[in-house]
Amino acid sequence: MDRRTALKTSLGATLALILSTKAGAQDMDATSQKSFDTVMAFMGAMGEGPDAMSPLMADDMVWHNEGDKTLPWIGETKGKDAIFEFLGVFGANLQTTKWENTDAFASGDTVAVFGVMNGITPHSGKEIGDFSFALRAKVRDGQVVLWHWFEDSFAVSQAYHGGN
Repeated sequence: MDRRTALKTSLGATLALILSTKAGAQDMDATSQKSFDTVMAFMGAMGEGPDAMSPLMADDMVWHNEGDKTLPWIGETKGKDAIFEFLGVFGANLQTTKWENTDAFASGDTVAVFGVMNGITPHSGKEIGDFSFALRAKVRDGQVVLWHWFEDSFAVSQAYHGGN
């Protein structure tokens, strides 16, 4: 399976979950609303693959995942090509089964999204269980320049390494 097919497959299930969320924004200024809309569009594009995602990504975009560094998707990745490679690794190691945005808001070029996820780690075959996530994204000229992801690293690591 090539990288694009793997990315589309792993993120396809996520798209349906993202689009079914009720998180929204109210009473934002034009810049905040534009940033919010860009981040939500990027989330939706993840389920469609690189061709849909790429126009919403700055060439110098940074994707940074906080957490247990023994997990293969934790750390910082810079640039579109490297991010698409990273997403292939991520998709091969975490199959998202639940994604619910519970709160989202924007201020200027910064968007924050909070929610609950669940997934299975093919490495161990274990379900993670519901865990919290937070996202801080930055937008420049209608493109995402930063995707800073925070998750319950302990729960995810436990499942990945086969613990309880």
